[in-house]
Amino acid sequence: MILLANPNANPVTTAAMCAIAAPWLADLQGWTAPTGPQVIVTPDQLDRAADGIAALHPPAECRGVIVAAFGDPGADRLAARLAVPVIGIGAAAARAAAQGGRAFAVATTTPALRDRIDALMQGQNGRYLGCHMTDSPNVMRDPYALDHALLDAVMGAAAAGAEAVIIGGGPLAQAAVRLAPLSPVPLIQPVPEAARAMARLLAR
Repeated sequence: MILLANPNANPVTTAAMCAIAAPWLADLQGWTAPTGPQVIVTPDQLDRAADGIAALHPPAECRGVIVAAFGDPGADRLAARLAVPVIGIGAAAARAAAQGGRAFAVATTTPALRDRIDALMQGQNGRYLGCHMTDSPNVMRDPYALDHALLDAVMGAAAAGAEAVIIGGGPLAQAAVRLAPLSPVPLIQPVPEAARAMARLLAR
């Protein structure tokens, strides 16, 4: 069994991410943070989520954990505790986006997390060009507004020279699927990238 751990306290988002990851990981089980915000939008919320993930005790039959929030809260600390692989969706997306040394950027909805996202992305080998943000996380309340705002951010990133763009956020996983056919450059979807990375690790 693979555990998809959602640090956001939103079981609907957990179910959606599990459905997206299922083609690569058939034995997937979701876990949702019991407390906290529905969507992590501030550094303080990210830090509290990290504490919750770091203290997670997966079932004995767990063979790997995906940390399904884009800032990868607590992933490193959890990996240090467990004997099974732990993959954060943010790092997995960054590795995929940076393949071949290409220039890449992030399109997302959380301006307050820009510095945290930048730090995570800059740890990869590609040329990270920065974050392109929607005006506010409030666009997430309306799928049409969310898609429109994210597509604007993707277009801005492509115009700035990005050869690939990551849609940055576990709760944005469904929007990433919808926008993939509309993007002028390859759109990197963090949940599938983490699922593929986990499947590769387990196949070794």
